[in-house]
Amino acid sequence: MKGENHGRIVFKPYTMNQLNLPVSLDSCIPVNHLVRIVNRVLEEMRLEPLLKQYKGGGTSSYHPKMLLKVIVYGYTQRIRSSRQIAKAVRENIHFMWLSGGNQPDFRTINRFRSSMKPVIKEVFQSLMTYLTEKGYVKLESYFLDGTKIEANANKYSFVWKKSTQKNQDKLREKVKQILDEIDRANELEDRIYGDHDLAELGEQAIEDPAALEELVKNLNQALEGKGKRDKRVKVTRRNLRKLSKDCLPRIKRYKEQLQAIGQQRNSMSKTDPDATFMRMKEDHMSNGQLKPGYNVQIGTENQFIIGYSIHQHPGDTRCLKEHLHGVKQMYGRLPEKVCADAGYGSEENYEFLKENGITPYVKYNLFHHEQKSIVRNNPYRRENMPYDPAKDEYLCPNGRKLLFRRIKHRKSDAGYISEIRVYECEDCTGCPYRPACTKSDSRNRRIEVNERLEVLKAEARINLLSEAGIAMRKRRCIEPENAFGHIKWCWNFKRFLLRGLDKVKTEWGLMCIAYNLSKLGAMNGAR
Repeated sequence: MKGENHGRIVFKPYTMNQLNLPVSLDSCIPVNHLVRIVNRVLEEMRLEPLLKQYKGGGTSSYHPKMLLKVIVYGYTQRIRSSRQIAKAVRENIHFMWLSGGNQPDFRTINRFRSSMKPVIKEVFQSLMTYLTEKGYVKLESYFLDGTKIEANANKYSFVWKKSTQKNQDKLREKVKQILDEIDRANELEDRIYGDHDLAELGEQAIEDPAALEELVKNLNQALEGKGKRDKRVKVTRRNLRKLSKDCLPRIKRYKEQLQAIGQQRNSMSKTDPDATFMRMKEDHMSNGQLKPGYNVQIGTENQFIIGYSIHQHPGDTRCLKEHLHGVKQMYGRLPEKVCADAGYGSEENYEFLKENGITPYVKYNLFHHEQKSIVRNNPYRRENMPYDPAKDEYLCPNGRKLLFRRIKHRKSDAGYISEIRVYECEDCTGCPYRPACTKSDSRNRRIEVNERLEVLKAEARINLLSEAGIAMRKRRCIEPENAFGHIKWCWNFKRFLLRGLDKVKTEWGLMCIAYNLSKLGAMNGAR
């Protein structure tokens, strides 16, 4: 019929198992692809520390450079599990090209990643050397910040230091009572230990589980052959069972837990003893609950991560010195300028920066609060009260004197001691300004002055309000925050895959290498 289209259906050729040219995977990968950046940079890096891990002999090994490439590229693609990487090496053309046709299994990949613990810092340093030679970083301006990342541990496996110590004290009293009861029930100690008191020996054994175990063993041997119907023997045997089955395991457990927590922490996780319970911003329940995690610190320049460290305490204040010590070990020198937020502004940190000739652009707690006019003009603030250095006294808005009373010392969690001068008003009785001046109804107005800190804060304030300081503060918002945002939200890295402090350091080091290569690729138009 006219007007009707009777064209036949045509399909593109579809023939399986047909050999197609070219057969090289290289032709399937775009010239500006990220995988080429990863390959080129790792080829040019000096990886001698990694190669020294191999002693030689035995069967042939997969080349460590190949394994490092596939792991780092996997991290840039949000593929971090050793099983997922092993699967990608068999199925993904980018991984297949990068591995050169090798197909290591997940055990090989995981074993290689674990073997990088002693050399991960040196591999990261090699990347920094490459970036420095290419002019991407200069170690002049150092932007420091931290975040908390959840550990691979059960969030209900907490062990609190104070609770453990309290339970240990209760258990100590229970052991004393049991030993006293054994002592009263029979006269075994005279035959076994002579003139020694069983309770006294028990007191020594409580602190040493091995000694308590030996004491229970000796008492059990002394009861061998005793009549089963003897009430004193029954009481003794029942109490020895309590010691061996209940008390002794708990003494060992409490001792191990306190040793694992150490002096610097207040908690740990049973499933990852190196993890500390911290408050996380990424709380799916929105109730500020504590989770086992690590405090991750990074320093950036030109949005590249040039230094990192992992800490077990949640506060950022204690991390600055330890972090910068690691930077000095890596580069042989410290950066010229350090910019950080108010979480790092302490007397100890300001002293450290000043002693090492570093220009600090580090805010303190009330820096922004002090810039408000209502605060600057508040006559009741200690900073706004007239001070007479000759008499060492302040003058309150009512004209009454605040006299020097004493010096007290304040010790930080890190052991740093600050000297505080305490001043007290001579008499606040009947003062009409008292409700606005002090919250106390029973005592006179008191103020505390840390003179050294005030001097350091004044120097920091000058730096922060200068033209260079304002520029540094503007950059800080886009330097480390960009790295954390990319890693935690774009790559969804909010929880460590590995357990233990050493393995966590290795994993984060690989993540920093992957981020820097991804950033380098973005700057060079890679996709």
